[in-house]
Amino acid sequence: MNGLKAAIIKLFLHFCALLPLSWARALGRTAVHLYWPFGGRSRKVTERNIALAFPELSAAERTQLAKRSLCATGELVAETGHVWLRPWEEIRGLIRSVEGAGLISEAQGEGRGVIVLAPHIGNWEIVGLHLATLGSTVSLYEPPKLAALGPMIERGRQRSGATLVPTDSRGLVKLLKSVKGGGISGILPDQAPGDLNSGENAPFMGHPCFTPTLASNMIRRTGALAVFGLAERIAGGFAVRYFLAEDGIYDEDTQVSLAAMNRGVEACVRYCVEQYQWEYKRFRQRPKQGPGVYDDL
Repeated sequence: MNGLKAAIIKLFLHFCALLPLSWARALGRTAVHLYWPFGGRSRKVTERNIALAFPELSAAERTQLAKRSLCATGELVAETGHVWLRPWEEIRGLIRSVEGAGLISEAQGEGRGVIVLAPHIGNWEIVGLHLATLGSTVSLYEPPKLAALGPMIERGRQRSGATLVPTDSRGLVKLLKSVKGGGISGILPDQAPGDLNSGENAPFMGHPCFTPTLASNMIRRTGALAVFGLAERIAGGFAVRYFLAEDGIYDEDTQVSLAAMNRGVEACVRYCVEQYQWEYKRFRQRPKQGPGVYDDL
């Protein structure tokens, strides 16, 4: 059964890769419009998250934002065929503008490592591909549940020059060594880890939520420059932006560091609110402090 699922996904991505980018994105939006009336899990979680993050919006405004957000996710899925399967030089041409790359290049020139925090916003695959053009880049890679998709994903993510290492102790050692040596690493700062010992509850959008400590720990251990990065989806391609993290992210107090990191994620969200992955259960707490916000969904 898993082999069939992987084959269907591959077929879909190859089909999307054959379409013009605008057509692929339109296909993704159309799929969401068909899905929306059924009120599935993704819609319910998206609406709950947006209600928590933006209580000042009216019910109608929150509904419209939720629908735009899911449409953006549909675009992300459909354009992944382009990002992973089309030639890198062609994808590079879709990057219409880049802001803040000098922050990374300057650190590289000084021999200082850089940790780029790329939240689930816009198309984070583009950020990873672009980073490898700025210097030696090593990033963590966790194989997908559908193992047959692994080789395609690895090829897609490494073809601009990045190196992927496994999310185990050996991979972390290689990642630390690379960053200490002046390399670049891309880390997702807003993905709740499965291990209770790998995160702490810290404020995000006014609510405590389980936040990974990996990036915070690595920044302190390596002395790397902390930079946020995102690739906003725009007409005809992407706009890549990098900006410095707050000084608080370097604090020895983990809670201070995590709060600063989450404020950086919030700053990314403000660039393009509807392109954040609101269907992810971001406001989970571990351990729970009272009833969970998703218990009734």
